[in-house]
Amino acid sequence: MAHTYVVTAHKPTAVNACVTGNFTGPEDLNLIVARNTRMEIHLVAPEGLRPLKEVEIRGRISVMQLYRPHGEKKDLLFVLTSRYNAMILEWEQKGTDMEIITRAHGNVQDRIGRPSETGIIGIIDPNCRVIGLRLYDGLFKVIPLERDNKELKAFNIRLEELHVIDVRFLHGCAIPTIIVVYQDQHGRHVKTYEISLRDKEFVKGPWKADNLEAEASIIIAVPEPFGGALIIGQESITYHKGDHYLAIAPPLIKQSTVVCSGKIDTNGSRYLLGDMQGRLFMLLLDREEKMDGTATVKDLKVELLGETSIAECLTYLDNGVVYVGSRLGDSQLIKLNVEASQLGSYVEVMETFTNLGPILDMCVVDLERQGQGQLVTCSGAYKEGTLRIIRNGIGIHEHASIDLPGIKGIWPLRMNPGSSLDAMLVLSFVGQTRVLMLNGEEVEETELQGFESLQQTFYCGNVCHGQIIQITAASVRLVSCETKALLSEWRPPAEKNISVATCNSCQLICAAGSDVFYVEIEAAELRQVSTATMEHEIACLDITPLDGERADRCAVGLWTDISARLLALPTLESMHVEMLGGEIIPRSILMTTFEGIHYLLVALGDGAVFYFNLDLKTGYLSDRKKVTLGTQPTVLRVFKSLSTVNVFACSDRPTVIYSSNHKLVFSNVNLREVSYMCPLNSDGYPDSLALANDSTLTIGTIDEIQKLHIRTVRLGESPRRIAYQESSQTFGVICSRIDVPDGNALVPSYPSASTQALNSSQSSVQNATKPSTGAIESFGDEVEVHSLLIVDQHTFEVLWSHQLMRSEFALSLISAKLGDDGSTYYIVGTAMVYPEESEPKCGRIIIFHYHEGKLQQVAENHLKGAPYTLVEFNGKLLASINSTVRLFEWTAERELRVECSHFNNIIALYVKTKGDFILVGDMMRSITLLAYKPMEGGFEEIARDFNPNWMTAIEILDDDTFLGAENSFNLFTCQKDSAATTDEERQHLQEVGMYHLGEMVNVLRHGSLVMQHPGESSTPTQGCVLLGTVNGAIGLVTQLPPDMFSFLSELQTKLAKVIKSVGKIDHEFWRAFSTEKKTEVSAGFIDGDLVESFLDLSRDKIQDVVQGLQVDDEGGMKRDATVDDVVKIVEELTRIH
Repeated sequence: MAHTYVVTAHKPTAVNACVTGNFTGPEDLNLIVARNTRMEIHLVAPEGLRPLKEVEIRGRISVMQLYRPHGEKKDLLFVLTSRYNAMILEWEQKGTDMEIITRAHGNVQDRIGRPSETGIIGIIDPNCRVIGLRLYDGLFKVIPLERDNKELKAFNIRLEELHVIDVRFLHGCAIPTIIVVYQDQHGRHVKTYEISLRDKEFVKGPWKADNLEAEASIIIAVPEPFGGALIIGQESITYHKGDHYLAIAPPLIKQSTVVCSGKIDTNGSRYLLGDMQGRLFMLLLDREEKMDGTATVKDLKVELLGETSIAECLTYLDNGVVYVGSRLGDSQLIKLNVEASQLGSYVEVMETFTNLGPILDMCVVDLERQGQGQLVTCSGAYKEGTLRIIRNGIGIHEHASIDLPGIKGIWPLRMNPGSSLDAMLVLSFVGQTRVLMLNGEEVEETELQGFESLQQTFYCGNVCHGQIIQITAASVRLVSCETKALLSEWRPPAEKNISVATCNSCQLICAAGSDVFYVEIEAAELRQVSTATMEHEIACLDITPLDGERADRCAVGLWTDISARLLALPTLESMHVEMLGGEIIPRSILMTTFEGIHYLLVALGDGAVFYFNLDLKTGYLSDRKKVTLGTQPTVLRVFKSLSTVNVFACSDRPTVIYSSNHKLVFSNVNLREVSYMCPLNSDGYPDSLALANDSTLTIGTIDEIQKLHIRTVRLGESPRRIAYQESSQTFGVICSRIDVPDGNALVPSYPSASTQALNSSQSSVQNATKPSTGAIESFGDEVEVHSLLIVDQHTFEVLWSHQLMRSEFALSLISAKLGDDGSTYYIVGTAMVYPEESEPKCGRIIIFHYHEGKLQQVAENHLKGAPYTLVEFNGKLLASINSTVRLFEWTAERELRVECSHFNNIIALYVKTKGDFILVGDMMRSITLLAYKPMEGGFEEIARDFNPNWMTAIEILDDDTFLGAENSFNLFTCQKDSAATTDEERQHLQEVGMYHLGEMVNVLRHGSLVMQHPGESSTPTQGCVLLGTVNGAIGLVTQLPPDMFSFLSELQTKLAKVIKSVGKIDHEFWRAFSTEKKTEVSAGFIDGDLVESFLDLSRDKIQDVVQGLQVDDEGGMKRDATVDDVVKIVEELTRIH
């Protein structure tokens, strides 16, 4: 039995719908965005979009519409999922508690019916009487909107027009009336129907029109006073209202297809249109007043406003601000200006929202050699094509660095007490202290006369009354900011040396051996208040005030007994003692507040960090947890980013600790090693961090604090495949751009990576296997041009672009060493694609060598088909060509020679290998396992899955388990049954796991985004496969041991009962493996997203879930699980992504 755990590492980002209205309150303007299975609700505020709530829907959102029934104060939301779960949702707010409640729900699926090719269309009558749905060909489904109906019930009306292109409700009709654009053998036509709710029938509508433009595809129902409808085609825009008919054919819109529209004015006089090139138009309806007081449309005008991302949906918010939701690129918030810019554009981008979708290919590389993988994805399409470099953790951007070895501490200083800007940086070394003056971006060394510069500083900082404090081993010195003179000095009694010290703005605590001294800082005076002696020597101290200016407790870490203590101030009486256990001493201790919860953090000398919840009144520590951040002693420092408090843990693996959803998150930083850090805010380096390691001091700024960091490299064309080549430190990327004919030549329609590379070359046509039919393409025909790009792995600059022949499509790319040849080659598989051929009849494998800045073609091999996949296999080249799998060997003459083939597929699209085993993913015949027999030099078919699965990606999990993704958004695992008794059973790949992911998976790759820490893997998960999807989600698949799997299955079942989804969709229904032909209960998979949502539950709900769960204790017996047991297990699972 396969035990698989699936979890989302990055949520889907492609936008498939957006609506705006007053959802959260009568006065609130909301933007609601659907990203596949998630719904995000934003409030439109003066400063931009303010996210209010993110809702997980157990289904893929197909329709999302706001409407306001009579008598309601705010809008309701109608949502329909792709598996026909309909729901009506309402926002309910009690104080700070925001809930979305389900007013009504139901499943509107029919037992029989052919789902329409043009997808689901859902519309709501403007007077909110009915909802209309076009789900199946030849049927129109109607849901009457009765007031208090908890269950949504629908009836079907037969629609004689089978091929419906678009349908809308007309405005201003006494009876609900639909307008339909449909296609028959004569062309496209428009019709209207009235819906008789009593007879549940269509009644002939007020008007119809035959023979529209052949590509008429979008209907816009125009509100009153105009009424009627606009129909948008490829070349023309027409307005219909009974006998009133207007048509325009602006040349502007011919270049590309209009794909979406958005209404600007409530009276429908202006609309936004977006096309496939990302151009934004305004459509204006000219108004004519009639004598009888009615208004009609006199003329239509179209104007080009500018360029945006390729829009999937357009929503006008307010004050000229538009939200552009995109599926193929980043979504944007744009402002429409009254005046055009110098480039003639009225569009100004205000904010961009990253979208990784569609992910076509990706590779996992460890560029910085730190044991942490980065994911480089081929994302976006057409002009939105990009490479995205995704790293787990937080990036620091270096702005300045100085070579200064041996730094033992750094602190910023303000010279002007009223200013918030730092003017100096104090650096401490063994036996000396140096002060750097920050002047703009320049840094110079300076002297402070009241400072002791011949001793190592333990602490330095600004304190109250415009003073600076410096603590060295010998004494505490108080210096005036203005005169820089020494005001007061305090020494510990009996000539003792200070060993550790810390301070806040008015209180100081220091230790000499096992004695603690508490000193108050006053104007020009240091006053010792109390002293106490501890049982052992003191290792670390902290006196951060958590509420207000002054601290009423301090935290102490001791040597020898390895304990953390809280002492009350000013008496220094012990409030709480926590034994940490082990033999490693605490090196740094810190009290801090995240999201209103107080914590005590203790870092040990081996890189482990304990963290506790801290009770301020009693000093009591609870909820002890431990995490390993590095292997060296760790120093904890506080800094602020965007006004939230974060903690920086300096060690050999620097980490930022922050809180998200009231849970602590540990995010690694892209630096090798940091021994000390401090926040720095000077005029030359605002909101920066100063970081020191053994040899250098670096000043830099930190990324936004988030789990995944994404860097974007714009290509301006569609990336298809990517491969990494370590020897040349480059990436190979296959791209396709669109060229348009101009006279006798093709010209790129857009500047992009392949046309702007530093060097370029072309495949010549003399050896093309087929003459090009016909002359140059007719005007407006778009031609796809494929290229191989060589991209630098550090700068991501395009070093070389090699353009392939006309009609030659690149399908596959790898970087590999072949045979005994020492060179590493880029190998590209291409096919000649002609419109008259059902499948490619010829193609080639081209071998390139990139060396010393030059790309050279080494060899090519002509094929009778399309090489969909290439894989390096034991020094040879394995290719799947149409329906065959072929193995080529690389001869000494540097040519490819066919060694053996396997024919038993329809179209072999995917190939993965492990050892001598080869897994083949077929277009429609699921997966097959082959073994290569080196002795006979041939393939043997070991086993196959006999279920008809249309594959989209495959991967080998381990020697016996295989993972497949298919085109109905499901995952499944198969196992090879080597122990079976009969041959027939052995030839079956048993489907042991089934799961509905709800995402179309394009690529599966072994690799992990998380740094694999040596010596600590508390979660016993095995292996790690990343998946990339069409909607830009990144998921992670890993395997669990059987006992862990059964524990999590139980937890999953309990959670599914406690956590209810909006729309009342059962978890079991949502995750059931479902295709058009069958539905089967999910098995062999754990839904990691559901398991991890356990941590977001309230305490009492957590208690309910944990009841009855059992865990293994040390002796191999079972015992009842406590809340902490389960929280610990789930928190460890969250660290794998």
